[in-house]
Amino acid sequence: MIRQLQQLSAADIEALADVLVDCVEGGASVSFMLPLTHERARAFWLGLADSVAQCRRLLFVASDSGGIVGTVQVVLDQPENQPHRADIAKMQVHRRGRRAGIGAALMRAAEDGARAAGKTLLVLDTVTGGDAERLYQRLGWTRVGVIPDYALWPHGGSCATTIYYRRIA
Repeated sequence: MIRQLQQLSAADIEALADVLVDCVEGGASVSFMLPLTHERARAFWLGLADSVAQCRRLLFVASDSGGIVGTVQVVLDQPENQPHRADIAKMQVHRRGRRAGIGAALMRAAEDGARAAGKTLLVLDTVTGGDAERLYQRLGWTRVGVIPDYALWPHGGSCATTIYYRRIA
C-alpha cells in the first residue's frame, strides 16, 4: 500500500530510519556513510518533518505487513524561476521489499503527487548502473548523462551518478 505522509509521527520516523539504515547497510549511495546509526537516521527524518508538514516536500511511503518498507520524496520547493519543476529524492526500498514492484509504485505515486501540485517536469539522479537506474528507464525517464566520481559509496570509494528527467504534463 502506498500513501502520502503529511505529518511525521514518532512511529513513522522510527520506521523510516529503519529503511534508511537498511538501504545504506545494503550499499545504497543516498548521502550517508557507514556506519549509519539509527540516531543519525532519525535525525535526518526529523529534519525533514517541517518541510513535509508545510507541503514544501511530498513524502510517500510503501507499507507491507511489517510496516513501512519504502519511501520517496518530491521536493516541490524550487527557485522562483523553476516553479514548474520538482526533484525526486531518496527513493529507498528496504531489502525485504525489493523486486516486488514497490519502487515502481512509489515512483508512480510521486509523479501523480507532483502533477497534482502543478509540476510538469521532474528531475532525479541515481547511481550509474544500479537497480534504480534500470527502474527509471523502464518507467520512461529520459537519461541526460553521467557525472563520474559524483559521490561515495557508503563503505568508501567513488561512484558515478546518472541524471534523468521526465515530463509529466
